[in-house]
Parts: sequence; structure tokens; C-alpha cells
Amino acid sequence: MTPSSSRSAYLKLPSGALADKVRTAEAILKSCTLCPRECKVDRTAGRFGVCRTGVRPFVSSWGPHFGEERPLVGMHGSGTIFFGHCSLGCIFCQNYTISHLGEGSEMSFERLAEVMIELQGMGCHNINLVTPTHQMPMILRSLSIAAGRGLAIPIVYNCGGYESLAAVKLLDGIVDIYMPDFKYADPEMSFKYSKAGDYPTVAKAVIKEMHRQVGDLAMDEQGIALRGLLLRHLVLPGGIAGTREVVRFIAEEISKNTYVNIMDQYYPCYKACEHPPLDRRITGKEFAEAVALAREAGLTRLDGVTV
Repeated sequence: MTPSSSRSAYLKLPSGALADKVRTAEAILKSCTLCPRECKVDRTAGRFGVCRTGVRPFVSSWGPHFGEERPLVGMHGSGTIFFGHCSLGCIFCQNYTISHLGEGSEMSFERLAEVMIELQGMGCHNINLVTPTHQMPMILRSLSIAAGRGLAIPIVYNCGGYESLAAVKLLDGIVDIYMPDFKYADPEMSFKYSKAGDYPTVAKAVIKEMHRQVGDLAMDEQGIALRGLLLRHLVLPGGIAGTREVVRFIAEEISKNTYVNIMDQYYPCYKACEHPPLDRRITGKEFAEAVALAREAGLTRLDGVTV
């Protein structure tokens, strides 16, 4: 059940354009600025920055995933690839064994391309790249190989929202569905819990660029996502995430038609128990208030919520 190539932006690029983007992305690795940390280390010389990742794909796991948003999962699942390490480093990360502890292993570009083809062969509706920011050049090289071998399903860029604006602009014409988090509205909170005081400013700029590229989320007649922006916002205990400002920004500066997942799944992980109120799950009242704020802002496309 391979979708038609009209669904996939990377197959519409002019001849040679994808190869040019691969070379441009790989050149960044010589003085790495793939994320806002801008470590500027030469990863091609074996030096590591904050993400602790070299120049080959570093993958934790892959397979059809049925726990994602409904437009991604459909009947056959989202073809999810979890990339190891992370440049953001939240102290409450629910995938901390991957992001902080480095669970996973390197693989060749050819093998990553094969993984993409295998997921398509399983009937997955898309290739869902989880935490791709610091491995974007390696992903693009593997994608170019996979596209030459028949890959045709949409690419989902599933990221933390802490992205280099220049890197996101380079992805124009490649990514079909952007799925960033919008974790914090308050720079004090983002510094305290992710050591990234510039997170709110960065996230707002890159989300605007993502929306400029792909627009609001569009689906087929079965409700499967084809192209567009899908935003995630994890509700944190004690109002840490700043939900009111997050939903205001989305409604007023992106689009009231934005597809948003207001998530209630927070639970204490990694070092969260050392930092109250992150040492507890959110209450039903906190989640209901977050949904109410989204509705009040004018957002109507809320994943799993009847408005």
C-alpha cells in the first residue's frame, strides 16, 4: 500500500537538488551548528559536542509505532526510527535511556536506508524520524539512497523544537510533516530544566518557518496525514510549561487551524524526582485547564479531544 509519490516532497525536488542539500548539510559537520548550541566542533575529525554524536547514523530502535497521533498511525502504524542522543537534554526526558544514556549503536547510511524501505514494506504510513536534529546530514544521505530504491511515503520530522533555523530552512522541500514540541514559554523554566534559556525564542522562530514550508496539517480521505505542521505540547506540573502563552502563540502567530496535541502523559523520569514539582504526575485539573486554554485561544484541532 505504497502511497503515490505525490504525497512525498523529496520526490518532487529538481534533479540533483537532494544531493546538493546532502552536501550542504554534511559541510556543517566540520564546524557543527546543527542545533542552537552551536558547539562548532569538527565532527568529521572525531570531536564531539553536546550531542556526543559523530558522523554516522546512531540509532536506538525502529518499527511500526501505534502510540503516535491518530493522523500518523492510521491502520498500519507510523514507521518510527528513534535516533540516539540529543542536543537538548531535558532532565525529565521520558526517553532518557536513549537521549542521555546513549542507548543504541551506529549503522551505515545504506542500512538506515534499508530500514526506511523495510518500514514502508510493512505498510507504515510515513517515516517518523524521532530526535533527528543532530543527525540531519546522516538522515539526508540515507534518505537519498532510499529514495533511489523506491521510498515514497512522507517524512515526519519529530523533534524537540530546539532547532537551528538555518538547518530547518535547508529541509525545505524534503520534510512533509513537521512535528515539533513546544516545551516551554518561559526562558527561566527552559534554562532550569533543559539548560536552554533561548528555547522559547528559538522554538517560535523555527515553528514559524516550519509552517511557512508545509502549512496546516492536510490529510487524505482516511484521515492519514499527508503534509503540514503537527504541534505537541506536554503539560507539566505546576504550570512549568507556560501553556497559556504556548497556545496564544500558536493561535495568533501560526494558525488557529494548527493540529495540536495537548499531552497529558507526563510522569517523573530521569532526574525529575530531584526537582519538585516535576516529581509528580499532572492532575486531571491541570490537564483540563490546559485544554480549556487551547479552546479559549481558538484552537479547534486538538488530538484526541472533542471540542
